[in-house]
Amino acid sequence: MIKKVIISGGGTGGHIYPAIAIANALKAINPDIQILFVGALGKMEMEKVPKAGYEIIGLPIAGIKREVSVDNLSFPVKLTRSLLKARSIIKSFKPDVAIGVGGFASGPLLMIASVLGIPTLIQEQNSYAGITNKLLARRAKAICVAYPNMESFFPKNKLKMTGNPVRSDILEVKDKREQAYSHFGLQPNHKTLLVIGGSLGAKTINESIEAGLKLLINSGYQVLWQTGKPYVERATNAINALKTPYAKAFDFIYEMDLAYALADVVVSRAGALSVSELCLVAKPAILVPFPYASEDHQTKNAMSLVDQNAALLIKDKDAQEELVQTALRLLQDVEKQQVLSKNIKKLGKPDAAREIAETVLSLA
Repeated sequence: MIKKVIISGGGTGGHIYPAIAIANALKAINPDIQILFVGALGKMEMEKVPKAGYEIIGLPIAGIKREVSVDNLSFPVKLTRSLLKARSIIKSFKPDVAIGVGGFASGPLLMIASVLGIPTLIQEQNSYAGITNKLLARRAKAICVAYPNMESFFPKNKLKMTGNPVRSDILEVKDKREQAYSHFGLQPNHKTLLVIGGSLGAKTINESIEAGLKLLINSGYQVLWQTGKPYVERATNAINALKTPYAKAFDFIYEMDLAYALADVVVSRAGALSVSELCLVAKPAILVPFPYASEDHQTKNAMSLVDQNAALLIKDKDAQEELVQTALRLLQDVEKQQVLSKNIKKLGKPDAAREIAETVLSLA
């Protein structure tokens, strides 16, 4: 029987929240199971994971910057230190299984775990596999994926199509609309545009919404806007300048179940977690993929919905001119909203976390 599990990875909410969802699902099956997280020092998992009630240890690992940078010179040293620390953590904690969810820390931890003979499981969120997961796949016992045709990246016999795990509160948003209006201080008689640029914000989306905020408000709509920390002051100033009660800006929204509950249309990046959540809450969405994501995987994520007539796509370079106008057209077109909502719901995988947890437990 599995008694101890290590979960490694992070860097963004797209890695962290699936990891927490897997941990919660494991606990739901076996409340006595011990779970330790391993993240990267200085990254957001070091804050978010303890808030979820789990212990986390940080590795000094960092990624290689694509542009020429002196920081890259320290990568071999950080990698070596991380591998040694990962070995020390594993020897001390003695896990029965190690799970990697992507992000800097998952590489050293899963590499050492597999060398030491500990079964490993990879959870790949995106439709285009990352370099780290492709390297780790050879030694992994199981690979849980969210998109079809992943055998082009991984051994077919190891694949399990589970979907991406999401926070459990996301699964029940239908009856929370009134609570959501009250919580965010918005008006129940106005349709709402929810803007989420990811856990760290999105410069292009923020600038596009700021430029079109007055038009959105004057057209009779209201805006709930997650900006990320770097932009929240500027967004708040833009709202205050309009002296309007119909827009609210937050650097980060923890109560995403309430945010989705009041949203009539959503503008979002196309990270794997965002796409999975939109499928489960079945909200009409306009996706603006981050163009510099590795292997342009956000565009591939978005196209998996667009090809099913389940979302709209605006390229990042076109957002300044097209995003707000597209949002207005969709807010006005109830029939189009219904079509997108119906189609995106078909792509949801509400039992992903439980299926991954059961796969983890089967590795003993």
